[in-house]
Amino acid sequence: MPTVSVKWQKETFPSVEIDTSQPPYVFKCQLYDLTGVPPERQKIMVKGGLLKDDADWSTLGVKEGQKLMMMGTADEIVKAPEKGPVFMEDLPEEEQAVAVGHTAGLFNLGNTCYMNSTVQCLHSVPELKSALIQYPHPGRNNDLDQSSHLLTVATRELFEELDKNVKPVAPMQFWMVLRKKYPQFGQLHNGSFMQQDAEECWTQLLYTLSQSLRSPVSRENPDTVKALFGIELESRVHCEESGEESLEMESVYALKCHISHEVNHLHEGLKHGLKSELEKASPSLGRSAIYLKDSRINGLPRYLTIQFVRFFWKRESNQKAKILRKVNYPLELDVYDLCSEDLRKKLEAPRRILRDEEGKKLGLKTNEKSSGSGDKDVKMTDAEGSSNGSGESSKAALQEGVVPDKDMHLTGIYDLVAVLTHKGRSADSGHYVAWVKQESGKWIQYDDDNPIPQREEDITKLSGGGDWHMAYMCMYKARLAPM
Repeated sequence: MPTVSVKWQKETFPSVEIDTSQPPYVFKCQLYDLTGVPPERQKIMVKGGLLKDDADWSTLGVKEGQKLMMMGTADEIVKAPEKGPVFMEDLPEEEQAVAVGHTAGLFNLGNTCYMNSTVQCLHSVPELKSALIQYPHPGRNNDLDQSSHLLTVATRELFEELDKNVKPVAPMQFWMVLRKKYPQFGQLHNGSFMQQDAEECWTQLLYTLSQSLRSPVSRENPDTVKALFGIELESRVHCEESGEESLEMESVYALKCHISHEVNHLHEGLKHGLKSELEKASPSLGRSAIYLKDSRINGLPRYLTIQFVRFFWKRESNQKAKILRKVNYPLELDVYDLCSEDLRKKLEAPRRILRDEEGKKLGLKTNEKSSGSGDKDVKMTDAEGSSNGSGESSKAALQEGVVPDKDMHLTGIYDLVAVLTHKGRSADSGHYVAWVKQESGKWIQYDDDNPIPQREEDITKLSGGGDWHMAYMCMYKARLAPM
């Protein structure tokens, strides 16, 4: 990797490293971080003329220590209006985004929209940011491998960059470390980086953070990521042929919404996703047999993630194909009926308290004797449950299926806070985008480096049925009740 010096206007940047394995556009993103000149405005003189975004470094003959000259004007800093009231709709789009909340986009470094959209969704979780800030700076603990430590540090640094910037950020270090930890994200096709699966990126990143963000000193907080995102499943596994039956426990980071011709709504898809068929050895029969697996949620997280199972392997074309069927999903999700009997009992008191509180806000009389089993007399879409805490939870509480926040408890009711969509017909192509709810309640669409304010009513229209963006991952935030 040669190091060059870049002269721009009256400034000189003496040591800019060029990664020749990546296209020149990535180099321009580095210069954007240094100068504020967007890549499309940069004119960089090299052998043969101006440096093109997709040029081949090997033909340009760039040498160690070479001096390059760049021309172009930097972005102007957006200033707040000095006089008089200005209505949001009267502001330019860029200033609307500034007024709404976090607005920094992420440059696409070559088919990295799957990574950018994943980062934007997870960056919206304040408890995860708090845990990353507390992660030790100097070095890893002895139980953690070096690549996991570096990816955790890179995640923390990228989140910090997004928080302090309005202009787009180039996630260079994060991307390099992600590829080192998980080489599949560095696959090339005809010299270009291949599109990857956003769900795989999401899951791998959370798995790494779950290993690194364990508290070495506090037994009460064994796994921050598990408390924030982990879903405990209790599964009854039954073989009709032999009569064998067992109870299994497992922890996952997302519920699956299976899609078939019968599924029109998320809730139906989740029910299908909790039932499955598997083939395994039967001790009593002495051979393989079919077992039916029926799962229930036995422990809920602060943030509930759902994956729409839209991609499947198509043998005749030997590639991943996509199910385009429309599946509606709500802004408010109640998973009470998907929970085990034990968890339902634990949720009943918090649900009753939440319903009474929200009833008071709506001026309705409360029913002290009402049960928690899905009584819908009081609609819950008008109240915002707030966590107001660090996301820490006790091991005992995790085992009971309820993550407390001081005196706040889960209710089984969740509010939509992020949607990751895919546009296109194949998992190996197309485009991923993140749609994230801000603390202000407004929504922003993060299309790589282009943040665009959105209306809430448009978020649930990302349900599929055509070639438009359709939900692939949804993240819901728990609505809590005081106890």
